Formats: sequence, C-alpha cells, structure tokens
Amino acid sequence: MKVDIASGARHILQTLNGAGFDAYLVGGCVRDLLRGVEPHDWDICSSARPEETEACFAGQRIIETGLKHGTITVLGDGEPYEITTYRTEGPYSDSRRPDFVKFVSSLEADLTRRDFTMNAIAMNLEGELRDPFGGAEDIKAGLIRCVGEPAHRFREDGLRVMRALRFGAVFGYEIEEKTARAIHQNRHILQHVAAERINAELCKLLAGEKAGDILRQYSDVLCQFWPELGPLVTLEQNNPWHCWGGWEHTIHTVEAASPELILRLAILLHDIGKPACKSTDEKGIDHFYGHPAVSAKLAGKMLRKLKFDNRTRERVVTLVEHHDIQIPCRDRSIRKWLGRLGPETFFQLLEVKRADGMGHSYELVKNRLTQLEKTKTKAEEIIAQGQCFSLKGLAVNGRDVIAAGTAPGPDVGQTLNKLLERVAGGEVPNEREVLLRLLRSDDGPSVGM
Repeated sequence: MKVDIASGARHILQTLNGAGFDAYLVGGCVRDLLRGVEPHDWDICSSARPEETEACFAGQRIIETGLKHGTITVLGDGEPYEITTYRTEGPYSDSRRPDFVKFVSSLEADLTRRDFTMNAIAMNLEGELRDPFGGAEDIKAGLIRCVGEPAHRFREDGLRVMRALRFGAVFGYEIEEKTARAIHQNRHILQHVAAERINAELCKLLAGEKAGDILRQYSDVLCQFWPELGPLVTLEQNNPWHCWGGWEHTIHTVEAASPELILRLAILLHDIGKPACKSTDEKGIDHFYGHPAVSAKLAGKMLRKLKFDNRTRERVVTLVEHHDIQIPCRDRSIRKWLGRLGPETFFQLLEVKRADGMGHSYELVKNRLTQLEKTKTKAEEIIAQGQCFSLKGLAVNGRDVIAAGTAPGPDVGQTLNKLLERVAGGEVPNEREVLLRLLRSDDGPSVGM
C-alpha cells in the first residue's frame, strides 16, 4: 500500500536499512495511517542495538531517551523520532514498567509485548505490513482487542485499562468482549497507577465523540479512582423534571456539551452532590436542595485528587457551583454576571446550563433553553457594544477616586465597585464627567442607591 511517510521518518528507515538493519514504523503511527489520519508521532522499531543505532546517526542530534530499555530519540527536521530495539519484557512488579528488557532479533517477539492489536502492527518503507495479530482487520471492524491474554496485558500496566476506554471514546470503537470483561475484572489495578497518568487518559476520554457510551458501560472503572461517583451511578430521580436517574442524566449532559475539557469536567461533576442532598416530599417527589454547593465542594476534592492544575480546578468548581442559577434575560442581570464571572466563564456557564437542560424532560425545559439562547445573544451584543460590566471598562479609575478626596486604601476599591454597580445596573451612564460629578458630590457614588 502507498502511504505518505514523514520525510524525517523516511530518512531514518532508509538509514537503518542502508546499514543492514531491519527497521519499521510501529504502533500509533501505523494505526493512524490505516485509519486515514495523519500521525502525530512517528515511532520506529529496529533490529539495531542501541549502540548500533547511535553509530548510524553519528553527527545528528541524539537524545538517549531510555537507553537501558533500548530507546533512542533522533531529531530530524526539528521533530523527535523514537527508535527502539526489538525487545521482550520481564514482569511488571510496579504495574507500570518492566523489571527488565531483553533485546531480540525477532520483530514478531517485539510486537507480542504490545497492548492492543491495532498498536501491534509494523510497516516498512514500501507500506508492507507485518501484522501477526490481525490488527488491521480489527481497525476495519472498529474493534479494540488485547494482544494475547487481556488480563495479563492489564496486569502489566494498569493504565492500559484507561487507554482502552480512551481509544473507545475517541475512535468510537467497540471493546472486544473478552477484553471488556478483563477491564471490569482488573479495574482495581488502577490503584497502582499515578494520578497524573489517569488524569491524562481521562481528559482525552472526555473529549471523545463517544465518551457517553464509555461512561455508560464502564462507570465501575471511573469509580475505582473517583469512588464519589458511586452514589450518583445508582441515584434515582423521581421528579417530573427528570426522565433519567442521576448517572444517565449526567451522561446525556456530557453528550450534549461541546467537547471542551473544562465543560465536560463540569458537566460530569455538576450533580455529584445530589445523593447527599436528596429528600422526598409527602407526594413521593424527590428534591435535591442545595446540591450545587455540595457538588462544587466534592468536585474540588476529586479534581485535586487527580492532580488537575489550579486554573482548571477553580474554573470547573465555579461552573458546578453556579450551574443551577437563573440569569434573567435582561441587560442589567447579564452585565452583573458578566462582571462577576468574566466573559469566558459566563459563556461556559451558559453552555453548561444548556447541556444540563438537554438532560431533563424536554417539554418542561424547552422554554428555558430558548431563553438561554436569547441570553447568549444579548451578552454578545453587550460585549460588542462595549457596555461596561467590569472595573476595567469603567470610565474612571482609582486615581480619580483619590483625586476626589478618598484616602488611598480599601475605600478606593469599594467606591469603584459602587460606581460599577450603578453603571452595570443602568442607573447612570458610563461617562467620565457624570462619574466624576458623582465622586465629587457630598454623598459620593452611593447617591441614589
């Protein structure tokens, strides 16, 4: 088959072949080529030992990435290319890395150690495949299948459990039955996997087009590192606004949200506090009073556990905390919330609220969804017109407040905020002379409040 191989990768294959060594593209780049997707990385395996590889590329920049494991990185055209010697691996005592590797001369032996059949395919310069486990056929069939015994593969590296789910969500592939069964049975191995590694796979999973399907089928895996999800998975919602239980509602909202990490994290966790807030009235109707605040607190704890960065965690917690607020479709209210949250967070909140609404009984929320669209349009107009909703846009600043007689200190900020409230509320225009007159008046900006 004819394939478009990056020039740097082609040069490496030609160099190794020219020196008498076998060399193949392998792993994700071959998988992506067969899927019709441009590879992001080009990995190469070769019969050349590490010292022989270094000799082949003497004079080029080389990074001894993982020399003891047989991996050397060569920089070509400014891009890194990993070259790994054919190898087999010893046991994985830490459920992450092999205790030792043994260099071999057989490509098939090297492919045997890989995780899934679609990642255990090698390709030479002419586009010819070496595919001992039927990975190309599994790609055509849209199937994720372990190489060899699935339980053994997952026990070698627990992260492979999350990798399988991530591939399923991103590629839209089905996970083969035996592999799926082993995932459920070996999910506990994730307790040996570093939080940062789980974080990276979870983020990619949530951005996948089929994330909802994976959440629906593998909630037990997510509960392994986030046990807080367990009560939500089994939560019933006997309430006219809801046509699904807590977990199915969450899945529908994830599927309705844009595939942006912060949005999908917020949606995934927006109702996490509901089980703790559940009450049932005399008519048998369930209520969840105060759940946004409880959800926000739990979300912060869960994100911290998986080592999310502060910006992501704080933004998600803010969205979860405010996901249930009502924002009247009036300029004054919209300016207030634009100022309080900032435009970026404000529009993300509208998207969270829209996705949340899509997980409710549609006939009851359709008018609310229409109002959300109108609110979004009004907010865009407010910004386009340059209307003031933050201190940054106010026509006066702290120096003006001090010049009007307020002593430097906290009173300056309080005075500016009072002015902003009046401007954002439409009581006074955001005109410098008008605001300066207010500052110079006997009662200051509190006049008329």
